[in-house]
Amino acid sequence: MDIQLLLLTIVVSFILAVIAAPILIPLLRRMKFGQQVRDDGPQSHLKKTGTPTMGGIVILVAFTLTFLKFSAIKNTDFYVLLVATLGFGLIGFLDDYIKIVFKRSLGLTARQKLFGQLLFSGIMCWLLISNDHSTAIGIPGTSWSFDWSGWFYYPFIVIMMLAISNAVNFTDGLDGLLSGTSAIAFGAYAIVAIQATSLPAAVCSAAMIGAVLGFLVYNAHPAKVFMGDTGSLGIGGAIGAIAIVTKSEILFIIIGGVFVIEMLSVVLQVASFKTRGKRIFKMSPIHHHFELSGWSEWRVVITFWAVGLLLAGLGLYLNKGL
Repeated sequence: MDIQLLLLTIVVSFILAVIAAPILIPLLRRMKFGQQVRDDGPQSHLKKTGTPTMGGIVILVAFTLTFLKFSAIKNTDFYVLLVATLGFGLIGFLDDYIKIVFKRSLGLTARQKLFGQLLFSGIMCWLLISNDHSTAIGIPGTSWSFDWSGWFYYPFIVIMMLAISNAVNFTDGLDGLLSGTSAIAFGAYAIVAIQATSLPAAVCSAAMIGAVLGFLVYNAHPAKVFMGDTGSLGIGGAIGAIAIVTKSEILFIIIGGVFVIEMLSVVLQVASFKTRGKRIFKMSPIHHHFELSGWSEWRVVITFWAVGLLLAGLGLYLNKGL
């Protein structure tokens, strides 16, 4: 596989994002597309109110242009990756737009968001079925795999797409947190894709690495722009699709361990409060727990980046990628 092509993809995507952000940020300010900050969250976040959001548009534009440009192979994997990233990104865009323009704090209803996620996951399944995609699922670090046929596999990947996109969405809560952790995850998946000889997945990973790092230039603390659900759901869609086309579905639990931890913290918090009337964490997702425990925002972000890097390395080791 052409490593120079992947490096060029990263560089071009990064440059496009760095150029696009300063154009979009003033536009978002003029349109008053500012972030609404929760009153019950860390008090230090209240000063972020009004910071432009929907910056995920920058990520999606940089990704799309480079992915289309450098993808030499337009096969089923290519279209699955494109549908997942842009489809889930569109759901996030609509959610952000409704929140800001119509002053609805929740944006899309849970049912509307679920419908959109099921729709694009269904299109992905249709594309995969038409190409006789393998329904076997491998166990990381072993030679074991199991195949329960399409009757199990396709409902499984639909649930997987819902879980991953929402887990990634939960992680977007601090300046630079998701930009950094996703860049690390995409870096690991670029290597996984090379090992799996999937050029579309490798180019997709490379395009996303450049896009989120370019966005990080403006999203690092103190953030000049937030990605909103436009970016976080698009990123989640891309990661989920890459895991599927590279046949590393279970490996996401390790490479995307930070996202899994974030989602579990929310699930455990809600379950504990509903069953016992008590909270496990000071606030969920768990990154807010550490903030309320006295950690600075930057310390939380750097720590989560480090954990993400260690888990990515472990995932690659188990995948025999190192």
